[in-house]
Amino acid sequence: MTDANRSILTRGKEITSSYLQFLDKHIADVISGKVADFMEINQISGELFLSHKHLTDTVQKETGNHPCYFYDIKIIDQAKQMLSQTDKSVSEIARILTYDPSNFSKFFKKITGKTPGQFRKENKG
Repeated sequence: MTDANRSILTRGKEITSSYLQFLDKHIADVISGKVADFMEINQISGELFLSHKHLTDTVQKETGNHPCYFYDIKIIDQAKQMLSQTDKSVSEIARILTYDPSNFSKFFKKITGKTPGQFRKENKG
């Protein structure tokens, strides 16, 4: 393997890692109220000084999944945590995550196969 190929591989991992770290911080900022809304992927790519296409192509190549997949999974993970560890209503959790409550329930079910209520019932401590 040439040095050029090695550095391309390393850069791809670095971009993917930066993207995932950015998502974690950004989602935490939205939940805490520091930021009002979730950013679009093209806005995130700008924050990472990359083109939208380069970010998407790189994450896709490194992981086999589109950047939106990780965004959705990380948001769902936060929702699951709130559903199982707090008494906040599903509507309140939806609003914290900047979703309309009915859209949030559809989104949650599409990803997990369960409604937020079903998930909570099965996972409440």
